[in-house]
Amino acid sequence: MSSLLRKHRTAAIVGAAIIVGAGALPFALTSPAAMAANEPGGIIAPGGSFAPIVDADKPAVVTVTTTMKATDTGADAGDSPMDEQFRQFFENQGIPLPQQQAPQRNPAQRAKALGSGFVISADGVIVTNNHVVENATDIKVTLDDGTEVPAKLLGADAKSDLAVLKIQAPKPLPTVAWGDSDKLKLGDQILAIGNPFGIGTTVTAGIVSARGRDLHSGPYDDFIQIDAPINHGNSGGPLVDGNGNVVGINTAIYSPNGGSVGVGFAIPSNEAKTIVAKLEKNGSIDHGYLGVAIQPVTNDVADAVGLSQSQSQGALVANVTDGTPAADAGIKSGDIVTAVGNETVKTPKDLSRLVADLSPGDKRSVTVWRNGKSIDVNVTVGGNDDSKQAANDKGDGKVQPSNQPSIGVGLANLTPDVKQQLNLPQNVEGAVVASVNPDKPAAAAGIQQGDIIVSVNDKPVRNAHEVQSAVAEAGKAGRKSVLLLIQRDGNKTFVAVPFAAA
Repeated sequence: MSSLLRKHRTAAIVGAAIIVGAGALPFALTSPAAMAANEPGGIIAPGGSFAPIVDADKPAVVTVTTTMKATDTGADAGDSPMDEQFRQFFENQGIPLPQQQAPQRNPAQRAKALGSGFVISADGVIVTNNHVVENATDIKVTLDDGTEVPAKLLGADAKSDLAVLKIQAPKPLPTVAWGDSDKLKLGDQILAIGNPFGIGTTVTAGIVSARGRDLHSGPYDDFIQIDAPINHGNSGGPLVDGNGNVVGINTAIYSPNGGSVGVGFAIPSNEAKTIVAKLEKNGSIDHGYLGVAIQPVTNDVADAVGLSQSQSQGALVANVTDGTPAADAGIKSGDIVTAVGNETVKTPKDLSRLVADLSPGDKRSVTVWRNGKSIDVNVTVGGNDDSKQAANDKGDGKVQPSNQPSIGVGLANLTPDVKQQLNLPQNVEGAVVASVNPDKPAAAAGIQQGDIIVSVNDKPVRNAHEVQSAVAEAGKAGRKSVLLLIQRDGNKTFVAVPFAAA
């Protein structure tokens, strides 16, 4: 069984059993979920008891059970796209992942998955995780008093891992209120409520361990990390603050052994409640799409393009895909996006979030820094399914590395033979890095032998001489660093390289 996050977002906290006829073989899945809202302090009783909060909130927490064809459930197969993204994240951090074994199944078997949820409207509107109900052919909700009722899926969104259900409530139901997740601070006490392993509604306590965790799973990565124990089955349950308000949705865990080790993740309430409102109204969300590859603006990048240190924020456009809204609007590689409409862009995550929140067809003015000044371009946002891609040759001379001592690289022209050796298309222009001085700035900036320099300070270059000339020109202009657009393994990335001290 998988010990890492099963199903969306690290380890989704979901429990499951394989059903064969009327019998059941116990089978644990891995899946977590959570929302967010909070205020410090609250109604914790003297002596530190959480009983008043539990008394108020537990009746609004439900168990969500789904039935699906065994071949449709990715909860325990270890092959969902989200699983792969989380796996790559932890591997990139050097965290070893446990071996996973997928169970053998008969195609006629059906699987049941179990998660949690919470009631936000007395008439039976319930919030849970998308991965709890994904691919479900049947959804049932068990209320706190044991009543089991069928549920209808009002809407779901895989990018945010959120879903909204509706039941025909036999009577007005207890509810929980959204809190303000932006007020959460490291060390604040929180409670997680859900149904781990299907044993029944359970309350665990802990603190906020970290904010803004980015697990590289999509534009909405801004997880609250908690140490309150959450396990399989907790997915979709509420994370509540000292006032009993929902500040997060428990969504994922990291676990080397299948159980809680104090590393859980929750979706912030301020992010969730906006998406939940859209799902409740429209049933789905078609996220906006721009068509750019972006990276952070470091101080060296800012200096290379003439931004002051106080302005070193935004999203640097490393590549623009042909035929996309960004390309149609005239956004260029090397532009630094600083605003979308009236919203400031401080980081690449800001840009991703702002664009994802837009709808296809929306029109926005995008502010970019280009050639030493801010300009506005008008963009008509596309849908998140839009995509395409693409790159010219000249290059004379033999592979004769030429030194560029100011940054510490040896360069060579991209002759047809060199392109063939490097498996490059014949229309690629630029200069290949033939050598890197380990004691010079280029090495420290991550430049590698075999990298292709395709532009310098946003000016395309065709050969080694043009690279040298552009770098020298930047030095004469008083720049402290130079911005190189590097092509490596088919991907383009901007690298700011400071000049070596004299």
